[in-house]
Amino acid sequence: MNQLQLFLPCAAGVEGFLADEVHRLTGLAGDDLLTGRGGVTLRASWREAMRLNLHCRLAQRVLVQLSHTPYRAEQDLYEAASAVAWEIWFTNKETFKVEVTAQHSPLKSLNFAGLKIKDAVVDRFRHKTGERPSVETQWPHVRLYAHLTSDHVTLYIDTSGEPLFKRGWREDKGEAPLKETLAAAMIAASGWDGIVPLYDPCCGSGTIAIEAAQVACNIAPGLLRRFGFERLLPYQAHVWKPIWEEAKAQQRPPTAPIFGSDVAFRMVDFAQRNAERAGVAEALQLRGGDALQRMPPSEAPGVMLVNPPYGERIETAGVAGKSQGGRERAETDDGGDFFAQLATHWKKNYPNWTAWVLTPDLKLPSRMRLKESRRVPMWNGPIECRLFRFDMVRGSARKDAAPGP
Repeated sequence: MNQLQLFLPCAAGVEGFLADEVHRLTGLAGDDLLTGRGGVTLRASWREAMRLNLHCRLAQRVLVQLSHTPYRAEQDLYEAASAVAWEIWFTNKETFKVEVTAQHSPLKSLNFAGLKIKDAVVDRFRHKTGERPSVETQWPHVRLYAHLTSDHVTLYIDTSGEPLFKRGWREDKGEAPLKETLAAAMIAASGWDGIVPLYDPCCGSGTIAIEAAQVACNIAPGLLRRFGFERLLPYQAHVWKPIWEEAKAQQRPPTAPIFGSDVAFRMVDFAQRNAERAGVAEALQLRGGDALQRMPPSEAPGVMLVNPPYGERIETAGVAGKSQGGRERAETDDGGDFFAQLATHWKKNYPNWTAWVLTPDLKLPSRMRLKESRRVPMWNGPIECRLFRFDMVRGSARKDAAPGP
């Protein structure tokens, strides 16, 4: 267990930021840490796998790769799964589930592919122990993953259990909330240093502000939750407990002021309760108020990080007093009026601030009459987005703003 091959999947566009995070957490580089499509691959110990589950903000899961073999038909999948020593990872007392993903696979049915892998696991246990484990599709103890390319199948066992964006603190949420892992990716992409103020003027249930506050307080994102590795045979409580206690002891007072506001006071209440559960209620200030009217929350300029409600997610945000679904509604169906007014408000009242806006609208800068200094591709679930950076100056940002890095 001292030399495992791990794969940490993440949202598309986040791979480079995840590689940087894993490097900071483990010190790995070069051939021991490779960035690929949809995640990063690394060589690490079982202990590091547990630490990554606890500390990693950007990964969706921590998977252990168990085999990588060529295939042509479903029977080849059965043979590949039969060759894996599943019995050293879990017992027949645990329930399990097989999930299959594919890219250019020639197989016609992924469900049938998953069934063949499941049969191989069951048959191997029956042959080795005389008893078979049960399949549980809703709440399995153990999750197995198979990824099919055009000619290879890779088999993994999951060490995370519930996906890592489920931090354990968000019980109150609005419509279509932002995943915590994507909020963390926005923070990483912005380059926020944890020293200057950070403000989310459309905070909703507080995801971005709470993630930032946990970063400022050095709170490990997995501190409040349990993990799948606790049901696997390599798990030893006496090894895990010091890792968790060390993370707990590293908490500190916030290194930067964090602010959030929302036009819906109901959402501000949700954010406040979530912040209390996350242990950062004292580290951030939450207020009600329309984004078009709120003045800077601090004298020192800082970073605004905004995920405004948009078409596929919720009806576009806008002017206070025109509420729908608990959030403000735009004057126009495409939100053009709201974003143009927001840009005017920022240019007038937020000089020297940097604003980062996540949106699926590639034409947002022209609608806001702002010139972006950077655009970062990101996916919000199935929605392709861009994270735009705008450097705020008084007057026309197109004429006055200096290009960013």
